[in-house]
Amino acid sequence: MSERPSERRREPKPLLRTRIGSGRGAMEQPNATGDEDVRLTARFWVAVVLTGIGAGLAGIVLMTVLYTVQGLAYGPAAASPTVDIDAVVAATSWQRRVIPLLVGGVIAGVGWYLLRKWTAGQRSEVDDAIWAGDGKLSVPRSTGTSLLSEIVVGLGASLGREAAPKLMGGVFGSVVSGWTGLDVGQRRLLVACGAGAGVAAVYNVPLAGALFTAEVLCGTVRLPVILPALATSAIATLVGWIHLPTEATYPGIPDYSFALPEVGFALLAGPLVGLTAVGFVRLIAWVSHRRPPGRWALVAPLGAFAVLAALGLVWPQLYGNGQAIVRDAFLGIGTIGLFAVLGVLKPLVTTLCLGSGAAGGLLTPTLATGAALGACLGGLWALLWPGAPVGAYAMLGAAAMLGAGMQAPLAALALVLELTNSGFAIMVPAAIITFLATAVARWVDGYSIYSARLSEVPEPR
Repeated sequence: MSERPSERRREPKPLLRTRIGSGRGAMEQPNATGDEDVRLTARFWVAVVLTGIGAGLAGIVLMTVLYTVQGLAYGPAAASPTVDIDAVVAATSWQRRVIPLLVGGVIAGVGWYLLRKWTAGQRSEVDDAIWAGDGKLSVPRSTGTSLLSEIVVGLGASLGREAAPKLMGGVFGSVVSGWTGLDVGQRRLLVACGAGAGVAAVYNVPLAGALFTAEVLCGTVRLPVILPALATSAIATLVGWIHLPTEATYPGIPDYSFALPEVGFALLAGPLVGLTAVGFVRLIAWVSHRRPPGRWALVAPLGAFAVLAALGLVWPQLYGNGQAIVRDAFLGIGTIGLFAVLGVLKPLVTTLCLGSGAAGGLLTPTLATGAALGACLGGLWALLWPGAPVGAYAMLGAAAMLGAGMQAPLAALALVLELTNSGFAIMVPAAIITFLATAVARWVDGYSIYSARLSEVPEPR
C-alpha cells in the first residue's frame, strides 16, 4: 500500500478534518500552511476590528484639520475635499499665495523643534517601529507630528497628506495591541494593518491599503498577512465614509482604451522611470539624514517654504501634495514643456520641504512625479507613434514611478486603479511598465521612499 502524500501542517487546524477524494490535505497549497510567527487568534481579530475603526476615525479628524486649514488659508472654497485646489490658489493674489506658506514655515519650524525637544527618545515612525522595533509608538509624539503635518500640507507644503493617517492608524494598532495583550509579532502586524488602513481611509482605496500593508510594510503577500490587512482597510474605509468622500480621489478620468503604442512606450519608458525613481529615493535619503541641527531647525522650514512660495507664483501646481499635477496629467491637460518642468520641480521641492525638517508623506508627490514624467514622455512618444492620449501615458508613468519608488508593484497598480476608478483597459501596458521600472530600480539600488527614511543605525560602542 502506497504512503499517503505528506501534508503541510497549519496552525490553527481547520474545523473540517476529513480529506477530499484525492486524499491530499487541505494545506497542500503554499499560502495556507499556517500563521507562522503571528497567531491569528480570536483576540487578534477583535484588535483588528478596533484598529480599523480607529484608523477610519483618525482619517476623518485629520482630513477635517487639513481642509479647515486650507479654507482658512486660501478661502472657503478651498475647504471642500472635492475642490480644484490649484485653481483656487491660482485665482488668489500673490500675497494670498505667499503668506500661508510663510506662516506654515514658522509653524513647522517652531512646532517640530518643540515637539522633538519635549518628546525626545519617543518613537513616531511606523516603518522603524515595524521593521526594527517592537511595534510600539508614542501617542503624544505621533499625535503632534500628525497634526503638524496636516497643518503645513494644508498651508501648501509640498508633502503628502497620507503620512499622518498612516501614522495614527499605526498608533491605534499599537495602543489596541496593549489593551488586548497581544505579543510582539501580533503587535507589529497590527500596527502595519492600521497604517495601511489609514491610507485606505483617506484615499478611499481599501484594496490598495491592504496591499500597501502586505507589500510595503510586511514585505509578503500571504494569507496570514493579507487577511487582517484587508479586513482593517475595509473597516477603516467604511468608517471614513461617515464624513469623507465616497467617490474616487480623481473623478472623471476617462476609461482609456488599449492601444499598441502604449506597449512600445511601456517597454522604452519603464527602465527610464525606474532610474528616475532611484534618483528620487537617493535624494530623499540624503536630505532625511542631513536635517538642520539645533536651532537651525527653527528657521529651515521657513526658508524652504519661501522657495516653494516663489516657485508657486509661476507654477501653482507645486502647492500641496501634487494632487493637481496628477489630475491634470491624467486628463491630458497641459503641454509637454509644462509636464517636463513639473516632473523636475515637484520632487525637488518635496525633498526641500522634507530636508528642512518638516514631516509628511511621499505617496502622492511620487505619484505626481510619475504622472508628469509619463505625460511628458508620452507626449513625445505620441509625436512618433500616434494612437493613444497623453492621459493614458500619464497613468502608466504614475503606476511605474510609484511601484519603483515604493518597491511594491501590486500596491502601485491597485492605487492607480482605485484612485481613478479607471485604467482597467490599459492594465497590460501598466503591468509591463511597472514591472520594468520596479525591476530596474531593484537591480540598480533597491531602496524605497520608506526605507530611505529609516533612522540611522546606532554605532557600536
